[in-house]
Amino acid sequence: MRLLLAILLPWLQFFTIGRPIAGLLCLILQITIIGWIPAAIWSVYALGQYKTDRKITKAMNHGR
Repeated sequence: MRLLLAILLPWLQFFTIGRPIAGLLCLILQITIIGWIPAAIWSVYALGQYKTDRKITKAMNHGR
């Protein structure tokens, strides 16, 4: 679901992963039609990083 949100409304996806400042910057970028593509790519990349960070945290907490 977040991947679809990252493509359609990239700025909103940043708010769901706890990065509001990046969300505001992405909204400014998304306002232009040309900026929509880079905003969507940035959002999908950030979502991938978020998922990786969660997996690392989960693995570290599981080992304790």
